[in-house]
Amino acid sequence: MSRNPELMRRNMREIALALEGADANLIENFLYSLFTPSEADEMAKRWALVKRLAEGKPQRKVAEELGLSLCKITRGSRELKKEGAAFRILLDRIGNKAERDIPGDGSGDWGED
Repeated sequence: MSRNPELMRRNMREIALALEGADANLIENFLYSLFTPSEADEMAKRWALVKRLAEGKPQRKVAEELGLSLCKITRGSRELKKEGAAFRILLDRIGNKAERDIPGDGSGDWGED
């Protein structure tokens, strides 16, 4: 399927505006509703790689731990290094909270596909 950049830009912006100021449970439920289990797993791994890279873990170690290609790891690393990187802004928002400190209602736990 070919990409449609205008459709993507318009709808991503609309989603961002709709979720602006929304509580974490609504956003979490929205994401679980929007993505298949495989897509959500891929997205979660990509965010995990960003966090690990921000902690200073070597790219090869991150790739090994998460079972991701070095291409994906390199892309995440490049994005982290950009001026005003969205990844950095979001990492700053969550601060140094441990995973156990991030609440979730569990309503989106699918397990396997």
